[in-house]
Amino acid sequence: MAPPRSKKRRPTFRRLLKTSSVKLDNKMKNRQMKQQSSTNKQRKEQKRMRQALKGSAHSMPRPLETYVKRAEEEEEEDFLETLPTDMMDDTDLQQMTSFLGRDLSSCAPVHGAKKRRSDVLPSYEKVPRKMSRVQEKEVVHLLPIKDKTGVIPQSLERVRTKPPDEDDKEDEEEATLEGEKEGAEPQIVATLTQEERASVRAQKIRERRLTIARLASTVISDPVNNIKCVKQLRGMLMEAESCVAVTVRKLVMVSLMEIFKDITPTYKIRPLTSAEKATKVKKETKQLREFEEGLLSQYKFFLEDLEQTIKDWKQQKRKRSQKVALESYSSLAQVAVRCLCQLLLAMSHFNFHNNIMVALAPLMNDKTVSQMCCDAFAALFHQDKVGGASLAAVRVISGLVKSHNYNVRPQVLRTLLSLRIKEVHVKKDLHATAPKMKMMTNKDKKKNLSRMQRKWKKAEEKLQQELLEAEALDSKDKKIQLHTDILNMVFLIYFRILKKAHKSLLISAVLEGLANFAHLINLEFFDDLLNVLQRLIQSGDLTNQESLHCIQTVFTILSGQGDALNIDPLNFYSHLYKMLPQLHAGAHSDDIITVLRCLDAMLIRRRKQVTLQRAMAFIKRLSMLSLHVLPNASVGILAANRAALHSFPKCDFLLDNEVQGSGFYLPELDQPEHCNAQNTALWELHTLQRHFHPVVRQLAVHLSRGAPSEGSAALSVELSRRSPVQLFDDYTMKDMTFNPPVAPPSHRKKDVFQWNTTLLHADLQEMIDSVLTASEEAELDFTMCVCDYHCYFNTPSVCVCVRLSLLL
Repeated sequence: MAPPRSKKRRPTFRRLLKTSSVKLDNKMKNRQMKQQSSTNKQRKEQKRMRQALKGSAHSMPRPLETYVKRAEEEEEEDFLETLPTDMMDDTDLQQMTSFLGRDLSSCAPVHGAKKRRSDVLPSYEKVPRKMSRVQEKEVVHLLPIKDKTGVIPQSLERVRTKPPDEDDKEDEEEATLEGEKEGAEPQIVATLTQEERASVRAQKIRERRLTIARLASTVISDPVNNIKCVKQLRGMLMEAESCVAVTVRKLVMVSLMEIFKDITPTYKIRPLTSAEKATKVKKETKQLREFEEGLLSQYKFFLEDLEQTIKDWKQQKRKRSQKVALESYSSLAQVAVRCLCQLLLAMSHFNFHNNIMVALAPLMNDKTVSQMCCDAFAALFHQDKVGGASLAAVRVISGLVKSHNYNVRPQVLRTLLSLRIKEVHVKKDLHATAPKMKMMTNKDKKKNLSRMQRKWKKAEEKLQQELLEAEALDSKDKKIQLHTDILNMVFLIYFRILKKAHKSLLISAVLEGLANFAHLINLEFFDDLLNVLQRLIQSGDLTNQESLHCIQTVFTILSGQGDALNIDPLNFYSHLYKMLPQLHAGAHSDDIITVLRCLDAMLIRRRKQVTLQRAMAFIKRLSMLSLHVLPNASVGILAANRAALHSFPKCDFLLDNEVQGSGFYLPELDQPEHCNAQNTALWELHTLQRHFHPVVRQLAVHLSRGAPSEGSAALSVELSRRSPVQLFDDYTMKDMTFNPPVAPPSHRKKDVFQWNTTLLHADLQEMIDSVLTASEEAELDFTMCVCDYHCYFNTPSVCVCVRLSLLL
């Protein structure tokens, strides 16, 4: 039988929750009441203490009289000291020590602290005044203490050996001595010799170097715990010693730069929010946050110091220090600029990178540090693979050019040539973007996925995107978009200069940049750009290099997307044909490489649009140009002629002397279509076969035999597979050396006149023999003629003896 059920009702779960919440509230209220009571109690005790201490310093006056101990008092003290304690019990000894340790001057009982007493102030007033027994001692009142007996005043006796007037005089003397020492230091340095000054300066620099090395090694060994040493290093930027201030500041700048390059993390530090700061974290996380915060602040201060040094140098003011002369700020500023350039390249991922760009951009137009800053920006463009830093730098350069009203150095725009832009979003024409109607094939039908397949495909795409984000890889679309924005900004700079400052010094850099990025220009700009370039060439204000860049831009456009345009660039062909004999043939023959690029776009890529007469005229004029240029330029031009002969096989007429056409060749005519180039021959190749450079001779022999691909006259694989531009760079003479080395000329013996040589005329031979035999027997007198007849060459005025004298 089951046990009877209890009649007591069990509380429900909801009731239990309700009662538990009530208990918790009661506990919280009790805890708060206890805290309030304890705080009120402490507040009352503090109030009583303040009342007791109020005026305690005034209640103990200075002693007005002194007295000497009596003999009975001294005997009583000696008796108490000699009293034996080994004869007492432990309880007696404890009572005696407690009695002796108590303040005898207080009238309160021993156990008076156990009672709550409100008459603290009257008991404190009953304490008798103590007088100092020695006149020379001064009593210094300290804060009182409180024990079981009550408030006990504290004092300290200080021996005063001199009156206050003498102390004041002594302080003044010390101050004057310090001032004299500071003023005497330059006098002592002035009395030293030059060698002693150099040794003192070397010793100070050595000490500063050791300090810098110690602090730097401390930071690098443990950056998280020793970030404060960076602040000490930054403090050395304000070195006060005038003889070593410049050197020490330079060393500190370079050391801090290397330290930040070593200890900086590979990510950008984000400032914490208020919620993140309030959240409790682990000890390691907190330590890492403190390190990041300290590193970021010190890095910011260091950049501000560098920028302030450059600003002081530009403004020629003494703001930061009076120990450094204005003449020394130039070298200091150059070191600061070099540090900023190094940080620009090494810290492109870290904070304040855009601030460094803004600080360095105006210095690109300064003649002192322009090359340094331009090289830094060019290196930044070259090493940036994604394009984020390059876009920010291009925007800064655009603002600089616009703010200076296009009056900047050409090197500023030439840095844009280092941009690594290969693919952008190109706007296509309407015909290419129009949707095309076509029938659906079986392959296209397979692409139509079911609902479940589309769902799986979407999940895979999402997973792939998450994987890319986890690996911190930038997508290709983002990279192309960044490159498109960069290119739009670059073309905006170029088109502004072409429109508003086409006669400035920047036109050369603009045309060079257009030639470099012409294959990326959109079709909508082609017509306007071609008209502008043609107008610039016809104006006659451009140099040869600028005109070549214009021609290169035009043909790069026409060989790419502009191939569909119906444009005949005959004027540009004629202008290049006219310019070829005017090119520089000396050491600065850099225009030849632009000519080679133009020929590749004009003749090789557009061979279907070029006539045979035009190709033959260019080959002939290029052969003439190869005679008076440097060896590397001759190699490049002959390689271009080889490519033209392969593209136009009928140009082998120029290698045959027997082929003749109508008319005569007109080399002075500047129209390649009407100069009758088919009536001439490439006689320059026979001259080039005796050239001192072996590669030029090899190419000349190869072209004179029709540029064959096989056989004895064929080129080697190394020469045949390289383009004319590559051959021009390979055989350059910038180092004043030949590549390959040129063999010295062979020393041949001079022809010696042989006495036994027999002449064809017998009578003349007999006469010469008789004269020679007579000269051996007697001396010849050439002042008078020895023969009565004249020479056989119908020259009666010249005698044979005179001819013999010339021979001898």
